[in-house]
Amino acid sequence: MSTPSIIFVHGIRTSATMWRGQIELHEAAGRRVVAVDLPAHGKRMDEPFTLAGARAAIDEAVAELPGPHVVVGLSMGGYIALHWAARAERPPAAILAASCCTQPSGAALAGYRAVAGAIEALPDQGRFLGNTMARLTLSPDAARDVNAGGVPWGVMGQALTAMNEVDTLADLATIEAPIWFVNGAWDHFRTQERRFVAAAQYAQLCVVPGAGHLVSLDRPEAFARLTGLLVERTRLVTA
Repeated sequence: MSTPSIIFVHGIRTSATMWRGQIELHEAAGRRVVAVDLPAHGKRMDEPFTLAGARAAIDEAVAELPGPHVVVGLSMGGYIALHWAARAERPPAAILAASCCTQPSGAALAGYRAVAGAIEALPDQGRFLGNTMARLTLSPDAARDVNAGGVPWGVMGQALTAMNEVDTLADLATIEAPIWFVNGAWDHFRTQERRFVAAAQYAQLCVVPGAGHLVSLDRPEAFARLTGLLVERTRLVTA
């Protein structure tokens, strides 16, 4: 039986380094793992953010690791993972989509873009606010992991403009792989989680008590257990 590889996809204004703790836990369990940097983030910070570039980043990771694959994305990374899976030539065996259960369009996206625009208009493009929030809401290790790959403070506008082209509910209807939606109980992006589950062909919802939007950082052990469980179930199904 071949254990699926895991591909981690980060959220906006972070990078592959945010997954350090998860990678260590899964590698200790003998699993093959890679975390991608999306365009305009991490090692690819000099590139513009595009949906095509984001999909290509996951394609590159798929080519690096033996299949089957479980793709894990958080926040924007979750939307991107689903967007990629709906179009992938080598689709995933399963997807864990975390903190991404609000349709990224219409009034919700417009409001988020307005807030992001106001933050990026600050003299420091939101550095002080971002660093303060990380210090207040994350553990020291988690805050270091989030910042270790560099923070692209000016990426919000172009990334959110690109996300306006994403119709996650339509993508869900075409994905044949099982999808686990994982949300923190206090996440503000879980407003449409029941609608998302209903839109998918095969899906289930997991809510992590005491966690917020950055559920993998707020409750890393619980998140790793859920990811590991999905990987092991996928291994049995694909054997």
